[in-house]
Amino acid sequence: MTNRIKQEQAHKTQELQNQLTQCTSALEDAEELLEFSTRALSIKNPEEFSKAARQIKDSVTMAPAFRLCLKPKVSDNMTHLMVDFSQEKKMLQALKFLPVPKAPEIDSDKCLVADNCITVKWKTPEEDSKIDHYILEYRKTNFEGLPRVKDERCWEVVDNIKDTEYTLTGLKFDSKYMNFRVRACNKAVAGDFSDPVTLETKALVFSFDGTSSHLNLKVEDSWIEWDSTGGKGQETKVKGKENKGRSGTPSPKRTSVVSRPPSVKGTRDRFTGEAYTVLGDVVIESGQHYWEIKAQKDCKSYSIGVAYRSLGKFDQLGKNNISWCIHVNNWLQATFSAKHNNKAKPLEMPVPDRIGIYCDFDGGQLSFFNSDSKQLLHTFKTKFTQPLVPAFMVWCGGLTLYTGLQQPSFLTSLEKNDSEMNGSSSGIINGD
Repeated sequence: MTNRIKQEQAHKTQELQNQLTQCTSALEDAEELLEFSTRALSIKNPEEFSKAARQIKDSVTMAPAFRLCLKPKVSDNMTHLMVDFSQEKKMLQALKFLPVPKAPEIDSDKCLVADNCITVKWKTPEEDSKIDHYILEYRKTNFEGLPRVKDERCWEVVDNIKDTEYTLTGLKFDSKYMNFRVRACNKAVAGDFSDPVTLETKALVFSFDGTSSHLNLKVEDSWIEWDSTGGKGQETKVKGKENKGRSGTPSPKRTSVVSRPPSVKGTRDRFTGEAYTVLGDVVIESGQHYWEIKAQKDCKSYSIGVAYRSLGKFDQLGKNNISWCIHVNNWLQATFSAKHNNKAKPLEMPVPDRIGIYCDFDGGQLSFFNSDSKQLLHTFKTKFTQPLVPAFMVWCGGLTLYTGLQQPSFLTSLEKNDSEMNGSSSGIINGD
């Protein structure tokens, strides 16, 4: 349409310019004829005057000025190029504009943090039937109070929430707190965010300490696996003169290591011999904590529990008075037992795929659970006199560690039942 208008304008301008040029030329001719007629009036000779008069007549007859039309050949009327916006006008007049929704208000007292799930509840300051859905945003932080601008993680978004509450499930609590904010949306626009709230997400987070594991263990942050070839490149003569003719796992006396530094705590010499052990990189000195372990399907033998930091480099879990564990043996004869101070209590139940460990340091309790069925497997009752570290042993297999888990809510009812029964049915071994 714009091009058509421009073309029409150029055409009309050209037509008027041509007409103006013709009128200018005719005007000049008329002025010459008028000057000639003025001179003819002064002629005295009748014959010459008659001749001039005929010449004037012929010139007037042939003069273009008398044949030109002074009416413009084109007009400024552009109606044929007008656009009909009447339908659009009706549509605009029929539009109904929605107001911007007001910011919701998160009710922190009704928000719930339990079992690694968080339920956030909010309300609108006034009734608004035009709200279509809500958008919830959250992020993890280690700072209490209002969200900080710098050094924070990005907001994660949950869109199209139809209700005034939402539950996030399957979270790993690897930060102290989480920030939440929400805003309402109608069919046209999203409103402002609510004032953010901060909820505490307390849980124990740790990894396998690869710097203090047995050489025959491959160690990642949350995964360990027994490796029969581990450390062979670093050991020289395992069988010396005093070992000649012997076989099997070398005793502490027979092991000779010359290419790595002397055995000190905090190195890969932390455990040796048949103590295929690795510790967690956290120290438990107070509070209640929970974590879980899952063993490989073909794992021959493993132990999981806690120990004092003074655990010796040749010590196996449960065979002394400074470690508590449950032990699974699938080699030759399958056994499932709770072990402490070199005493074992058989556990008459199937070995779970995933085992939960609950440690109440202040209450002197260490419990093991079937993570899926919530069944209590065993509980140790003692008084912990030194800081604890999570401890793990594995042979011919591997373990996967799950941390950042809240103390499960089912523990509350189990502790209550255990207290009522005075420990008679929980399989408790008292420790030193």
